[in-house]
Amino acid sequence: MTMTLRPGVVTADTEYGMALLDQSSGEYYTLNPTAAVIVRALLDGTTTDQAVTALTDKYDVSAEQVEEDIARILEELRAARLLTG
Repeated sequence: MTMTLRPGVVTADTEYGMALLDQSSGEYYTLNPTAAVIVRALLDGTTTDQAVTALTDKYDVSAEQVEEDIARILEELRAARLLTG
């Protein structure tokens, strides 16, 4: 699964990861560096499975942990209504 932000949601890289701004509500959200890597990959069209493989190859982390992290991030972004679909 790839990810698409809802129209009006913009991203900006920060010193500490990434910020997402919902221009319609004026609310912004911050992501830590790990979450930012995951979100960038999914926004660039990487599938969840490809992201898991890339992150487990790059970092000392299990596939299960990466899958849990991705699921949690997607759940939080959906709850904040930042994603399409």
